[in-house]
Amino acid sequence: KIARTLLEERLIACANIFPEVISAYWWEGKIEEGQEQVMIIKTKANLMSRVVARVKELHSYSCPCVVFFQIKDGNPEFLQWIDTEVKGE
Repeated sequence: KIARTLLEERLIACANIFPEVISAYWWEGKIEEGQEQVMIIKTKANLMSRVVARVKELHSYSCPCVVFFQIKDGNPEFLQWIDTEVKGE
């Protein structure tokens, strides 16, 4: 649902979803473990704050993990495709 919404709103160009991962983490003073999903999305740097805000609105967690990795280089055609597809409208 989150990926589809971000795509429909043109905030991202693509989402890769890993449906079942095991996460271990500290939460409210104790170590927890559980199944989660991981989503890697492709967007533009200038839309990071909007993507974070939208994920927080849509996610069931009170503190969802949303982190960004800067792309330093890559396939020029792929990077152009991201730029073309992401509008942020």
